[in-house]
Amino acid sequence: MQEQFDLPLICIKADNLAEGWERAVIACWEQGAAIETQYDREGDPPSRDVSLALAVRNPFNEPRIHRALPGGIYDLEIYRQEVVLGVHDHWIAPDEGKWQYTYHERIEAYSLPDGRVINQLDYVVDALANAPHTRRAQISIWKCWEDAGIDDPACLQRMWFRVYGDRLVMSCHMRSNDAFKASYMNMYAFTDLQRLVAERLSERLGREIAVGQYSHIVDSYHIYGSYFEEMEKFLETVEVRTWEQRTWTMADVEPMIEDARERIDQHLERERERMKERE
Repeated sequence: MQEQFDLPLICIKADNLAEGWERAVIACWEQGAAIETQYDREGDPPSRDVSLALAVRNPFNEPRIHRALPGGIYDLEIYRQEVVLGVHDHWIAPDEGKWQYTYHERIEAYSLPDGRVINQLDYVVDALANAPHTRRAQISIWKCWEDAGIDDPACLQRMWFRVYGDRLVMSCHMRSNDAFKASYMNMYAFTDLQRLVAERLSERLGREIAVGQYSHIVDSYHIYGSYFEEMEKFLETVEVRTWEQRTWTMADVEPMIEDARERIDQHLERERERMKERE
């Protein structure tokens, strides 16, 4: 008889991001423990919850895009820009009841109680350029003096980088991750940051460092009870549609991404104009 654990640990190896996400979500649905959450509404069934260790051999292998991603290509692109480029850092204003942080701010402008500000991305590139095999190249997101007790504490905890041969591997560790409605967008954006580090490191070392394995490690990888009907419809599409019908390559969505970037630029310009008017 197989020994039962309180919280199942799911280990998945996949060739690309779309495959890894789909298999992780289905495994959470099929093997997840039933646990209530702090966000349940009256009548919601308990969530399904696992701990996840997902390794994607090459996150830029095609197909990279899963068509069941939450929202659409516009939402995916603006989230990527939020994490990698910091396009929403100006929304941080906790004293005004706005955002308390962004991942980009924590990555590139991590502020300490003594007033110091650390660009952790620069630190990672410097550490890897000096010793590509170092085990010390990591980025911390959590601030125990700020995040404990706030309404929306950071889910991402840290990012870890290391060079193996000529490939940059990256592991992202999350305390909590909405499997169905958020994790694909997280993986997509985080791996784009991995690409950025690989490019900067290539310049520093004078040789090409390619994007290597991406690992997505989560303490609580869950599907909320309020999503169960949508999840069941997703499972139906997995049964009736081919893999090609469930995914896109980057070439497939390039026109949609270009359109999204134009719309995002226009939206951000309008925001900048409104901010100038208020000054």
